[in-house]
Amino acid sequence: MRDVIYLDRVEQAEALLKPQRIEVLRQLAGPRSCTEVAAELDQTPQRVYYHVKRLLEASLVRQVAERRVRGIHEGIYQAAGRSYWLSPGLVGRIGARQIRDRLSLGYLIDLMEDVQADIAALDLTRPDLPSIGVSGDIRVRPEQRQAFLGELQQTLQGLFTRYGGAEGDAFRLAVACYPKGDPDDRA
Repeated sequence: MRDVIYLDRVEQAEALLKPQRIEVLRQLAGPRSCTEVAAELDQTPQRVYYHVKRLLEASLVRQVAERRVRGIHEGIYQAAGRSYWLSPGLVGRIGARQIRDRLSLGYLIDLMEDVQADIAALDLTRPDLPSIGVSGDIRVRPEQRQAFLGELQQTLQGLFTRYGGAEGDAFRLAVACYPKGDPDDRA
């Protein structure tokens, strides 16, 4: 099972974005038959198989085994990935990229799309891909914002200068800094 399946075909998105299929996919986090999934979801095996077949056609599920049950061949299926990302390219770009203003939300969204596409292009089946994810909350008073952003830029520029040579493995560093909303506001 891959960590991430990057969906860049409309057919894949159409197959996935149905509530019943998402539930079937969740049940297939581990290898299971349609009969087992049907019992868990209180549906008929035929109905579950219909959804599994569509997910198979979209390469979102794979058959991992087969067994005989009362003289009938029964497939054992498993989700192809732990998570699924929809490519922004499915909709296509609407409007121009936000290149000029690095302090705009539009620029941040464009950067995240680039990061998502870069990660999708990696061989995610390799367990030895060196990467790091860091996340944390910082509180900055309004009068300190400029100093904070300046220090962050200076720190990153120092890393780019120190490790920006032509030799060695190439890494992309993307930093996102945005106001954190109140969790109660997201409901």
